[in-house]
Amino acid sequence: MWRRSHATELGCIACEELSQVGAGKEGWLVDDPNLLCALDTHALALANRSLILVLGWSDPDAPRLKIRPDLSPIASEHITAVEWLVFDEIRVVVAGTSSGYFLIYSLGGDLIHKQMIYPGRILKLRVRGTKRDLIQDTSSEEVCVVMPGVVARCDGSDIQSMLQQWFQETHTQFWDQKPKRRDFEGSETPYGKLPFQLWNVSKYGSCADAAITGIMPPPLMEHQSSHRYFCAVAIGEDAVISAFRLSEDKSRSLVGAILSKVVPATFSTIASFSRMIWRSEQTSPGKSDVKPQSFARASPLTCLKDHPRKGEKLTLSPSGTLAAITDSLGRILLLDTQALVVVRLWKGYRDASCLFMEMLVNRDTAAPSSSSYEPVKSDYCLCLAIHAPRKGIVEIWQMRTGPRLRIIQCVKGAKILQPTYRFGSSTSPYVPLEVFLLNGDSGQISVLNRTLN
Repeated sequence: MWRRSHATELGCIACEELSQVGAGKEGWLVDDPNLLCALDTHALALANRSLILVLGWSDPDAPRLKIRPDLSPIASEHITAVEWLVFDEIRVVVAGTSSGYFLIYSLGGDLIHKQMIYPGRILKLRVRGTKRDLIQDTSSEEVCVVMPGVVARCDGSDIQSMLQQWFQETHTQFWDQKPKRRDFEGSETPYGKLPFQLWNVSKYGSCADAAITGIMPPPLMEHQSSHRYFCAVAIGEDAVISAFRLSEDKSRSLVGAILSKVVPATFSTIASFSRMIWRSEQTSPGKSDVKPQSFARASPLTCLKDHPRKGEKLTLSPSGTLAAITDSLGRILLLDTQALVVVRLWKGYRDASCLFMEMLVNRDTAAPSSSSYEPVKSDYCLCLAIHAPRKGIVEIWQMRTGPRLRIIQCVKGAKILQPTYRFGSSTSPYVPLEVFLLNGDSGQISVLNRTLN
C-alpha cells in the first residue's frame, strides 16, 4: 500500500452497516457515482441516494447513525450532496437533494432544518472561511450551495445563530421529556428561514462545479455602497473556467429576471401535473408552492473556452487565492483567483482528485531544536496533493511553482478526503490543513504525514 513513513494509520471504519452503501465489492468507494463522502476530524458521513451513514474510526464500539431523509417519491428526489457543519460543541450533518432542498440533521438523527434553496439539483455544499490576516482585510465564513448555473451563499453567522437556538432548546429539556415534533411541510421551518444570496452564473453554460473564492473590491467608476462583492469561479462543459463578480444588490439582469420567472413557473407546472396523476393527498390544502428567491446581480469577468476540454472538479486553497481544476483531458490547472490567470499546468492525470494541504518542508532548519516546540503557521508550506487513481499514487507538489516533494503508493480503491472547515476555530495552537487517505477495500483510514523526514 503506502510506506509507514508517508502516512499514519488512525483506525478502521469496517462494519456491517457499510454494506447498505455498497461495500462488499472491489472498488465500491470510488466506482459508484452516487456514493458521497464527508469527513470530520473523528467521523465519516457516507451517503447514497436515500441513506446517510455516520460512523467513527477511533472507537469501534461506538454506535453508527443511520439517517433516512423524507424524500419525495413523485419527483424521484434523492441525496446529491453531503457535508458537516462544526461550531465548537455543535456538530451536525447537512444534505442537499435533487429537488434543491437544504437539510440539517443532528447526530441523533433528528431533522433540525429544511429549506428550499432553488428548484434544481444541488451539486455540492462548500463550507469554508477566511480569517483576517495580512492578506485578507476581512474575515468571512460561509456555506456555498452549488447548482447547475446557480450559486447560493449563506453566512456562517446566520447558521450558527439558528443552531445555537436549537442546541439551547434541546439541552434545556428534562431528561424524561421527549423532543418536540416539528412540522416541516410547506415553507415553514421551526427556527425561521436562513437568509441567503442567490446568483445566476449560467452565462457561459451550466456549471459542473463552482466556488465563491472570497471578497473582492467593487468595480471601477461605481459609487461606494454598503453592499459587498464576491468573486465566483465556475467550471463546466461549455467553459472550462468562468469568473463572476457577485453583488449583494438585488438589481437583477434581464437574464436573471427571466429565469427567476420562467424556471419556477415550469417547476410548479410539472409538480402540479405530477400531483394530478398520482392523486397525492399529502400536501396541505392551505399552503402554496415555495417561490424561489430572486437573483442578485452577477457580472461576468472572464471566460476560458477550449473545446473539447471540460471542467470537472474544483478545489480551493484555504485563503481562496488558488484553485486546482481538473478537466476531461487529464490535465490539472492551477488558477490564481485574484489575477484570474492559470499559473501552472500538469498533464497526464485522468480521473484525478486534488486537495490542498500544509507541510513542514523546512522544519529541520527553520524550527528551534527544542523537542517541545509547537510549529506555527509560518512554519508550514502550502502544497497540493494529487491523487492519480490510474497510476495508483498520490503526489505532493509545493505551491506555487515548487517541486514534487513526495510520491505515495496507494491501492486502487482508495480515496483522499479532508476534514470540513471548523467555524470560529481558534488560531492557537495552529491546526494545519491535512489530507486523509481512505482504503475502501480494508476500511483503513490514514493521514498523510506533514514532514518529509
